[in-house]
Amino acid sequence: MRTTNSARTDTIGLVDAAEPSRKRALATLPAVRQVLREILLLGSMYVVYSIGRIYAAKHSASAFDNAHRLVHWERELGLPSEAALQHSFLQLPHLPQAANAYYAYVHFPLTALVLIWLSVRRPAAYKKVRSTLMALTGLALVGHTIFPLAPPRMLPNLGWVDTGIRFGQSVYGPNSDTGMANQFAAMPSLHVGWAALIAIAMITVTRSRLRWLWLLHPLTTLAVVVLTANHYWLDGLVALTLLICCLLLPKGMRSPDPRLLHR
Repeated sequence: MRTTNSARTDTIGLVDAAEPSRKRALATLPAVRQVLREILLLGSMYVVYSIGRIYAAKHSASAFDNAHRLVHWERELGLPSEAALQHSFLQLPHLPQAANAYYAYVHFPLTALVLIWLSVRRPAAYKKVRSTLMALTGLALVGHTIFPLAPPRMLPNLGWVDTGIRFGQSVYGPNSDTGMANQFAAMPSLHVGWAALIAIAMITVTRSRLRWLWLLHPLTTLAVVVLTANHYWLDGLVALTLLICCLLLPKGMRSPDPRLLHR
């Protein structure tokens, strides 16, 4: 009897010890399902957006005319020459390669990581950020369709250099027919628009004094897309204007309840 009771006690002890682990596993299941659901939703949005860009590429005969027109507008506005800035930038060792890497590998992965973090840690704020991102992306697709625009890197006659091709880091290829992307979708710049949205979201939902460092992301992104000749100044400025419009919508992002914020 003593042996039986001892065995029973040991069994109960093992069950009790395993109970917290089981509860933790069950508690994480909703979060995992939510993340997978949001990945599927955003992935579907990106597929639709990509299909739209490919369709728009078939109607981009005016892309180079629009590029020359936009360059003229920038000169009329007194914006600094991107080509002149890029020429100075190319004299700095290793920075062009770093800018190419930032353009290729930071934009989408960082956006995805922040969205995943928000969906788990700040679900209420996440829904607003997701809606804003989808609205901004939809407006960008409209812009890509009605104003096809050749990026600066396709205009070497105006002084620009395709830094991706020069340093062997191109994400597009040597010509506009390479790959599946619509390379005439420079206006507006979603790189800049998404980066600004991510910075605004993280500054809004956190309260650490270091949160203001998130502003470096859109500033760096704007500098990178211009200095690598992937976008013009106006591409970024129009993207920021569209983002402001999205944020001003009734369901746009609002300041969260301070009681819900955590360091």
